[in-house]
Amino acid sequence: MNAVLLVVLGLAGLVIGGELLVRGAVSAAKSLGISPLVIGLTLVGFGTSTPELVTSLQAAWAGSPGIAVGNVVGSNIGNILLILGLTAMFGAIAVNPAAFKRDGTVLFTATIAVVGLFLLGDLGRVAGASLFAALLAYLIYALWSERAQPTEAQPVYEGEAQLVGRRNTSIGLSALQAFVGLAITILGARLLVTGAVDLAQAAGISETLIGLTIVAIGTSLPELVTSIMAVLRKQGDVAFGNIIGSNIFNILGILGITALVQPLFIPPEILRLDIWVMLGTTLLLLLFARTGWRVGRSEGAALLAAYLIYVAVLISTT
Repeated sequence: MNAVLLVVLGLAGLVIGGELLVRGAVSAAKSLGISPLVIGLTLVGFGTSTPELVTSLQAAWAGSPGIAVGNVVGSNIGNILLILGLTAMFGAIAVNPAAFKRDGTVLFTATIAVVGLFLLGDLGRVAGASLFAALLAYLIYALWSERAQPTEAQPVYEGEAQLVGRRNTSIGLSALQAFVGLAITILGARLLVTGAVDLAQAAGISETLIGLTIVAIGTSLPELVTSIMAVLRKQGDVAFGNIIGSNIFNILGILGITALVQPLFIPPEILRLDIWVMLGTTLLLLLFARTGWRVGRSEGAALLAAYLIYVAVLISTT
């Protein structure tokens, strides 16, 4: 089958499967009486990151670390420059100070930690286990602190839960929806990885470039949809929280789980440029958020321009 067609079918499978999975899981959780806070912090975060996770795992098993690692690094860059920038063009994005102080600190720390680990040249099982353990610790602390002394951050997580799984359906039907969504996501990831490898070989470019661009953007589509929906519903703080949460999950969860299952070699080209771009865009995100506690249209335009420059540099140096 044509490589481009495989990529298109794979991306479609990730979008459709990811949407079904999140909606089914959240609907089932609501039927079981699980609080919106828990749903927003766990199921929505894990659910919207499922396409990245499944794709990175498939790529690691297929012996394509450039796609596995490039997917995560490219997704984090794309979430900030492309998705946040594009979302801000629909309307100014409010930033919740309480959520930002905690989650922004976690994102910055996780980014610095993974840059340090990448510079070692590979990501082994010990490092993977450490990243995943850090994610669990963060989730446990966030849930404990919000329940012990609710802050202004709590409505952000609850708002994320309200964006999906709104209809009341039976637990059985919700579980079936989630299972079908997971199956479609896995199939989509397999098609995407196969197509990406074939496309890289046919075009004579590196798998890492494909992972950083086409794969990363494709697996980030759920975050784009969720963020735009939030802004259109006048819930800008939910859109911002979704992006920060996604990047935390990408670093600690996806890289952690993938390296735990299959140790990853870090491609040299990612060490030369992309990890520094990821670090720089994270710092830019924190700076924009802290100035006035909002991300306006002009800042969104600057983020989009920066993404176009980044992609142009990637292509020109290939």
